[in-house]
Amino acid sequence: MPEPESGHFLARYDRMAVHAAHEVIATYSTSFSLATRLLDKRVRTDIRNLYAMVRIADEIVDGTAAAAGCTPAETAAALDGYEKAVLAAPQQRFHVDPVLHAYAGSARRCGFDPGHIRAFFASMRRDLTQSTHDPRSFDAYVHGSAEVIGLLCLSAFLIDHPVTQEERARMENGARSLGAAFQKINFLRDLGEDRDTLGRSYFPGLAENCLTDGDKAELIADIRTDLADAREVIPLLPGSARAGVLAATALFTELTDRIAELPAAELAYRRVSVPRRTKLRILAGAVMHHRKGK
Repeated sequence: MPEPESGHFLARYDRMAVHAAHEVIATYSTSFSLATRLLDKRVRTDIRNLYAMVRIADEIVDGTAAAAGCTPAETAAALDGYEKAVLAAPQQRFHVDPVLHAYAGSARRCGFDPGHIRAFFASMRRDLTQSTHDPRSFDAYVHGSAEVIGLLCLSAFLIDHPVTQEERARMENGARSLGAAFQKINFLRDLGEDRDTLGRSYFPGLAENCLTDGDKAELIADIRTDLADAREVIPLLPGSARAGVLAATALFTELTDRIAELPAAELAYRRVSVPRRTKLRILAGAVMHHRKGK
C-alpha cells in the first residue's frame, strides 16, 4: 500500500486542530457558538479559532490556573508565555498545541494586527493585579479585552471584501461598540461570581459590586447605546458575516432586556441567561432579516 503524501498528514492535523478550537467555543459560549453557525464556513472557522485562543488566555487569569495549583507568579508566567506563543504563532506552520495551530492559520489568513493581540493580553494581565477600576482603567480594560476582539473579527469578515476608508472606519467604530457592549453585559451577568470567586469589581464606583437600581439603569442605557451604534453598521458587512453578527447582536440585546427587567439586587446572586428556544427563535429571525436585506 503506497505511503500518503506528506501534505495528507498536515491537512489531517489542520482539520483536527480546527475541530479542537470549535470544541472550545461549544463548551464555553452557547450563544456565541450558535451565532457563528450563521457565518459562512470560512469566516466561521476563523472566528471560532480566534475565540478559542482568547478563551484559553481568559482561563489562565479567571481561576482555572489557580484551581490547578498555580501560584500567582506561575499564573503570570503562564500568561506571559502564552502571549509570546500567540504573537509568534503565525510564523510557524506547525504547533503541538491544536488551538494555537488553528489560531495561527487564521492569523495568517486574516492578517490579525499584533497590536490588537498585545492590547488584549495587557487587559488579561490587569486581572492578575487589579481588582477595582476607575473610569480610565475601566475604559482601557474594555478596549483590550473586548473592543480589539471586535476589530480582529472585522479583519476576518473583510477578507476578499474591499471597502472604502470611510466604510472601514465606520465598521471599526461599530466593531468596537459591539465588543464593548458584549463585555459590559457579561460584567453585569457575572457580578456575583466576579465578587465572590475572583474578588473583582469592574464597574467604577461600585464597591464590592453593590449595584443599585439607578446604577443598573445607567449601565443598561450605556450598553444600549453601544448596541445601537453597532447595529447601524451591520448592513455594511459582507453577506458572509452579516447574519451571524445580526444574531449575536440580537442575542445580547435579549440578554440586556432580561437583565433590565430584574431588580439590581438579584444580579448579585443570579446569572441571567436566554432559554435555548428563544435563542433559536432569534437566530431564525436573523436569517430572515438577512435574506430580506440581500
